[in-house]
Amino acid sequence: MTHQTEFVIGTRGQGLYEFTHDVSGWVQGSGLLTLFVCHTSASLLIQENADPDVKTDLAAYLHRLVPPSTDPSMHYLLHTYEGPDDIPAHIKAALLPVSLSIPVRNGRLILGTWQGIYLFEHRDAPQRRKVAAHLSP
Repeated sequence: MTHQTEFVIGTRGQGLYEFTHDVSGWVQGSGLLTLFVCHTSASLLIQENADPDVKTDLAAYLHRLVPPSTDPSMHYLLHTYEGPDDIPAHIKAALLPVSLSIPVRNGRLILGTWQGIYLFEHRDAPQRRKVAAHLSP
């Protein structure tokens, strides 16, 4: 039998938001967990959760790779009417995963010692992001 739910993650702007604990509390049995972010301007990552500098560095690198549309290097972009962070958010979401597959054994996520599950928010304004979860046996 499959199980499904939806996680809602509140964000405070761009950055990585860990929700491993929420997912761990929901899974049961054994199988394959699929997570899918239901938005076009956010991503999902499995990333280190021990050193907070990893989150800071990842966000800084992506900001440098894809700056706001007001940056002179982004002058060619057309989709700018929703703010200077909008099309860069879509580009970042196109470059990063929007779904993850994680094995589950005996009610436990099979993650490495320092791995956590993150929503990567790419917009500046606070958001309420939905992540669909599906656990298949």
